[in-house]
Order: sequence, then C-alpha cells, then structure tokens
Amino acid sequence: MFSGIIESLGSVQHIESKGTNKIFTISHSYGEELYIDQSISHNGVCLTIVRIGDDSYIVEAVQETLDRSNLKYIKVGDSINLERSILPTTRMDGHMVQGHVDGMAEMLSTKDLDGSWEFSFQLSDKTDLLVIEKGSITINGISLTVMSIKDRVVTVAIIPYTYENTNLKSLILGSIVNIEFDIVGKYVINYMEMLGRNEHYFE
Repeated sequence: MFSGIIESLGSVQHIESKGTNKIFTISHSYGEELYIDQSISHNGVCLTIVRIGDDSYIVEAVQETLDRSNLKYIKVGDSINLERSILPTTRMDGHMVQGHVDGMAEMLSTKDLDGSWEFSFQLSDKTDLLVIEKGSITINGISLTVMSIKDRVVTVAIIPYTYENTNLKSLILGSIVNIEFDIVGKYVINYMEMLGRNEHYFE
C-alpha cells in the first residue's frame, strides 16, 4: 500500500526483454535502505525488487503489467517516480494507493499559472464514473486532487514542489500516464453493478 507521495525520482539505466516480460534496472538515492522482495511504486506501478546493485536495483514487469501501464513506453534515461510502501506509523499525507494501475490517460494540455500548473488528461471510456470533483486520483503514482471532470477530461492543479520533484515536468502533449482511481469509488461502482445484475442478492 502506498500514499501517492513521491519520495524521489529514479532513472532507467537498462531495459532487457525476457520472453513477454521486461526487466528494468533503476538508479536510486535510497542508499542501503532497500532489500530483496521489497515493494516499490514505479510511476504508480507496484513492482518487487529482485536484485540490488551499488546504486541501482532490478525489477521485472510481466505482460499484464505492461499492457495496463506506460512501463511499456519507458526508455533508457527516462525519469520515473518512486515511492516505497507505507509503514503503519506513517501519516497518510496523500490517499490510499494500491499500486495497481487501472489504465492509462493521454495528456491533453498544460497551463502555467505563474505559481502553479494545470494539467488535463483524457480518460478512457466509462472511467469518468470513478472520478469526482475534489476527489482523489493517482497519476504516475502521484496523489492529486481533481479540479474538474468533464467529458472524460480530468484536470488537476500542481504545486511547485510536486512539479519540481516528480516527472510531471518532463511530460509533453500526448504523453501517456498511469491512472489509478480511488479504491473506495471502485468498490462502490462494483457494488452497484452487482446489485444491478442481481437485485435479490441480499434477500
């Protein structure tokens, strides 16, 4: 479980294909704090460390993960948002993030407001039901508050600290980002759909 508060930016040093999987070597600034089998969020995708080097570690993404996320577009030299899983004693400064990406979105526009930025992203069909104004959404692993949602276009406001310390600053028009919707909303939608399929379920 994560909070959507990015700890640091990593850099992709090497990418290797292994069957339908991809193996990523990621540089990091965690020092000796990492360990084998640790879960780390990469642009919002939870991956497990399988090997550790002096200043890098290795993770492997399977086909399902690649199909659902922008990891399939990552290139050597790209920056990637990193967050370790939260501790029971950690303050929840963001919101509950599973690291299970629901899908991707395309960046449509960005606006410099001389002190903050607005980013707009195009969501896929029907997913706008999972987004509400002033609710939470995770974009590339970052916990953000929804400014507005209209015609499947979600707009978020970015403060200077988030802009400077995540890979949002490297996005261009057409960039593909990972999206994870609020887990509470997903459970509510699933519950309502279940009732619609079987209205006598609880009788």
